[in-house]
Amino acid sequence: MTTAAAERRALCETLDRVGGDAPTLSGDWDAAHLAAHLVVRESRPLDMLGIVVPALAGRTERATRRLATTTPFPALVERVRTGPPTWHPARLRVVDDAMNLVEMWVHHEDVLRAGTGATRRTVDEQSQKQLWAALRRMGRLLGRSAPVGMILDSGHGRITAKDGKGGRSVTVHGTPGELLLFAFGRQSVADVELDGSPADIAALRTADLGI
Repeated sequence: MTTAAAERRALCETLDRVGGDAPTLSGDWDAAHLAAHLVVRESRPLDMLGIVVPALAGRTERATRRLATTTPFPALVERVRTGPPTWHPARLRVVDDAMNLVEMWVHHEDVLRAGTGATRRTVDEQSQKQLWAALRRMGRLLGRSAPVGMILDSGHGRITAKDGKGGRSVTVHGTPGELLLFAFGRQSVADVELDGSPADIAALRTADLGI
């Protein structure tokens, strides 16, 4: 089983436990909307284009909300659990982690940390290494909206997600998983430490980060 597949299974177990009305950290989505998003992303090529093409975001959002309201929540979770259709590239083990690990990780934490933001999981070292590798690939993309320079620092290395101008940079310290949450715009719940000027730290904490 890939790390992404294990995370998918854990996410579905959490969704089963909390129910479709549970809050998430994904905007105004509840757990049913989040599950519908994952189904659209993996099985509806035309409807998912808004995830990567801003001009089509409305179509994707409408498809997500329609699916969330017309499909019973247990059925939605089961579709997430069974994974993408047979034609999808992520059916290949070598592709699954690259395409799905970060998606499943971030959205699982969206459910777990909604509300109090107090729930924390123990993440094994192999998974942390894979999350760090993903962060290295995505760092510049995730940091493009940062208002100041952003350096991501973990026990696995350092990434300059955005170059600072005039020496204005903030270094974010944490485990790879927590750094991913921070860089995906979940700053308020990410367990990290920030080094920089108070003004730059405040600006980064409230910035609209992520894809």
